[in-house]
Amino acid sequence: MEETVKLPKTGCESCSLRELKGYRTFSSPAEAKFIAKFKSGELNCEPGTTIAAEGSFSPHLFTVLDGWGFRYKTMEDGRRQVINFIVPGDLVGLQGAILDQMDHSVEALTKMRLCIFERDRVFSLFEKHAQLAFDITWLAAREEFMLDEHLLSVGRRTALERAAYLLAFLYERGTASGLISPKKTHLPVTQDLIADMLGLSLVHTNKTLRKLADQKLISWQDKGCNVLDQEGLCTVAEWTPPEEGEPRPFL
Repeated sequence: MEETVKLPKTGCESCSLRELKGYRTFSSPAEAKFIAKFKSGELNCEPGTTIAAEGSFSPHLFTVLDGWGFRYKTMEDGRRQVINFIVPGDLVGLQGAILDQMDHSVEALTKMRLCIFERDRVFSLFEKHAQLAFDITWLAAREEFMLDEHLLSVGRRTALERAAYLLAFLYERGTASGLISPKKTHLPVTQDLIADMLGLSLVHTNKTLRKLADQKLISWQDKGCNVLDQEGLCTVAEWTPPEEGEPRPFL
């Protein structure tokens, strides 16, 4: 991993994610104590840092505390498919912890802060803490749910619908995780990144985003865009954001 700074541990009871609405608290003192011991430290990552590399083994897994990241796969000739985006509360490296190696890479899109957990203690979590084991299962199921929607988008939506869906999806995820607010509507995504997520050429992506801007749904800026009308994006994409349910878990 490059361009990272290891930080001292922050007490789990002081975790910034526990201040966010919609994120669950500890279910018991024993659970809080286990997580505090499970955690080994924190990392600050600069934009462009590879957090996990496809085909690699990592002794750690991470919970995102702050910042944006993305998952992707590459082909031998260098072509890249962005799979999903990462926000605070998401777990990185679970696949490598269970299957011994990653089949995708993870990169920091902005500055990120990560909570570090020791990979070799994952199974003790399943053995001793049923609620935490359920939390990991929930996170994996949620990721599958999002990937289903992304596959539908790439396979059946038009280019305009794909772009509208992606930006509405990112806005919704950013809002839920505290990265987006009424006063902070900027999504830090480049047109290259959007093209690699949507499976479109850069030229086609540029023309599609211009159409959304002409409809006053977004305003494009250097290295990202501002969402002006999320409901309008949802209408174009024929997509309904998930309703708020039980507080979402995280480690």
